[in-house]
Amino acid sequence: MAIDINILLNVVLGMIMFGLGLSLTKEDFKHLFDQPRALSIGLASQMLLLPFFAWLIAKQSGLGAEMQVGIMILSVCPGGITSNLVSYYVKGNVALAISLTVCNALLSLFTIPFLVNLFLQHFMHSGRMIELPFWKTMFDIFVVTVMPALLGMLARHQYGNSALKIEKNLNVILPVLLLIVFAFKFVAGSDKGGTAMRTSDLLDLSGWMIALNIGSMLTGYIAGVLGKLSFKNRITIAVEVGLHNTALALLIAGDKLGIPAMEKPALVYALYSFVITFLVAWALMKLDPAFKKEPKA
Repeated sequence: MAIDINILLNVVLGMIMFGLGLSLTKEDFKHLFDQPRALSIGLASQMLLLPFFAWLIAKQSGLGAEMQVGIMILSVCPGGITSNLVSYYVKGNVALAISLTVCNALLSLFTIPFLVNLFLQHFMHSGRMIELPFWKTMFDIFVVTVMPALLGMLARHQYGNSALKIEKNLNVILPVLLLIVFAFKFVAGSDKGGTAMRTSDLLDLSGWMIALNIGSMLTGYIAGVLGKLSFKNRITIAVEVGLHNTALALLIAGDKLGIPAMEKPALVYALYSFVITFLVAWALMKLDPAFKKEPKA
């Protein structure tokens, strides 16, 4: 019997969100709206500016309609643990990063089913009606994202330091499982949940996905500059806008819509995004005079 990798993808995504829950505390929620201007600019960058920039990329790419929709699906998937970790390493505002992650994860319950259906209507003109059932999709996203995160928070509250040991183990296990999922998605056939990625697909998508990664970070950073935010806050927004939950994008495109071509942008994006996000953040730290003026905490 064929093994469907989408089953493993659901499990891995749930584990990622459980790990996010383990990293959260009650204090994180108390401080959720302590920085309303930075939070508003960050959410606007993620929810409005990023999809618009992704739309420009998709339109200019000349890629097939299904891959264009895949780019748009990627653009509306929030960040996660990885973006929070990167914010820490590039001297960003980790509290703001966590606030953006939590708010975006909750908002995505509603925005993903709504916006993905708009993208399908806008880009797909094959005559075949493709649609995400709104309430079912919202429930499914809740089950694999919000519910595991809530369970992780409960485990952290109940077991304290013992729960943190689980988080450390997940930090080892999850990259391996994600690598297995991504590798399978690259090479396996669509009958097994893969995309059968071709070399031509990789070449066609790479430049556009790198441009999306760099451009989305700069979009978030410029929004922070225009909003007169501190360097720590604008680099945090840049990272949050630049890194996406590619596992969630694969789930929507592959498991919920069942169209392998729509998964390919997220797979290619995952190849480059972590390294590029670090490189762009490093460049901004070197080039922005405000970085040198930040108080050393």
